[in-house]
Amino acid sequence: MSVLVAIGVLALLIFVHELGHFLAARLQGIYANRFSIGFGPSLLRYQGPQTEYALRAIPLGGYVGFPDDDPDSDIDPTDPNLLKNRPILDRAIVISAGVIANLVFAYAILVLQFGVVGVPNGFDLQPGVIAPQIFDGSPAAKAGLQAGDIILSAGTTDFGTSEQEVEALVDTIKSSPNESVPLQVRRGSNEITLTVVPEASDEGEGRIGVQLAPNGKALFRRPDGFFESFTLAASEFQELTKRIFMGFGLLITRFGETASQVSGPVKIVQWGSSIAESDSGNLFFFAAFISINLAVINILPLPALDGGQLAFLIAEGLRGKPLPQRFQETVMQTGLFLLLGLGVFLIIKDTVQLPVFQQLFQQ
Repeated sequence: MSVLVAIGVLALLIFVHELGHFLAARLQGIYANRFSIGFGPSLLRYQGPQTEYALRAIPLGGYVGFPDDDPDSDIDPTDPNLLKNRPILDRAIVISAGVIANLVFAYAILVLQFGVVGVPNGFDLQPGVIAPQIFDGSPAAKAGLQAGDIILSAGTTDFGTSEQEVEALVDTIKSSPNESVPLQVRRGSNEITLTVVPEASDEGEGRIGVQLAPNGKALFRRPDGFFESFTLAASEFQELTKRIFMGFGLLITRFGETASQVSGPVKIVQWGSSIAESDSGNLFFFAAFISINLAVINILPLPALDGGQLAFLIAEGLRGKPLPQRFQETVMQTGLFLLLGLGVFLIIKDTVQLPVFQQLFQQ
């Protein structure tokens, strides 16, 4: 059930993105003849009066189609309601509306989190430090640490019930680059001993590639007045966006070290499933985080993404005329091919790294 919830959240965010494009077109009177979630063969399809709505087999995004690109369309090529015949500003609104929809939706989700779940107000802590996420190929993963494990001790340091235990574990790891650190771990009802060897960063500090959090249930209070939810949501939105841009910055400046942490839909669903199972209240945070990620990725000036199409519009504005249609089609088709290839690769990579597959490989 938790997996279905996570898939539902991801599908909802893709739907919101494509709905932004669709509504931006329709509200301007621009024709849109296809609304699709996913790519490839259709699993479900409904033909409306003006638009075909479809759910497709490859879960790597979605698209809104326009009759401009349909050779079988019977609409007059000079019709002013075709997207290609609209001024640059109208087209820019349609192209950027998906990104805007994801950002607005992320903020609305955070408002709901603070208004419905409540405002974080400390933890009901238990001994140890929990590891909600383990990065693929990291020293922690190689040592056998799994998402949801509770680290009770590292080396000679036992972890109690204070909020400073996470910092204490981080200090232990940082001070032990390339050294064996024994970990006492609780996994379910069992306690096991693992040994991790932190790798040295460029600064000479140890790191093991794991997300850490206090081991306990978060406590919440009701918002202090109607507007506190909106204020806190704005602050959290800013912080999430900042972290995402920092992550992309690290991917660019330290590609060799961070490329293995790039994840696709399978890993996102696994992460969301873990959150749904352990603390469903954090699904709001998960959905907001992924929604902002989708917005940032789509605005990048890369072929087959919204940012790539905006780049074509900017070039058109500077030249006073569009780039050659054949050139645009070649670039977009190549970009789509590479994007789908990357998506399939990430799906396979993340799938074979799921615990159930790892157990099969070890047999």
